[in-house]
Amino acid sequence: MRILVAGVGNVLRADDAFGCIVAQRLAAMDLGEKVSVIETGIAGIALVQELQSGYDALVIVDAVDRQRPPGQVMLIEPDVIDVHALTPDARNDLLADMHLATPGRAMMLARALGVLPSEVLMVGCQPEDPDSIGTEMSEPVKAALDVAVAEILRHLETLQSRSPASPADEVAAR
Repeated sequence: MRILVAGVGNVLRADDAFGCIVAQRLAAMDLGEKVSVIETGIAGIALVQELQSGYDALVIVDAVDRQRPPGQVMLIEPDVIDVHALTPDARNDLLADMHLATPGRAMMLARALGVLPSEVLMVGCQPEDPDSIGTEMSEPVKAALDVAVAEILRHLETLQSRSPASPADEVAAR
């Protein structure tokens, strides 16, 4: 099973750097040859391009404002919009600029292209101030980094314990 972990965020917006920092920590670990870790920053198109390599599972890590206590880590199964169900105007509005895309928009495009894995999990962290500018994360979000890494490692272990061969493995072998 090929798995992609993608850290999303903006390192110049304090707590929004959460996904990027988690991805950096995971990239420094030996997660096995079937797990890839990337940091996409705010460029959603980079995530879509990487997914075209063929993955069976995707874990997106990002700061997510759900009005929870700051630093709370959330496991979210995202609901991905089907672009084919949208009007042409709505489709254009949502997909006009993929360089600044949210993870939701990137997943929507990946689904439309047929490259979004069937297994998708978002590991989110509630920022203290979602609009804060700066390079220093708040203390609650810093404390959540280890929690998120542990949750992702647990999820990766669960995914890897499933069937050894997958459609993405077969595509990669060709």
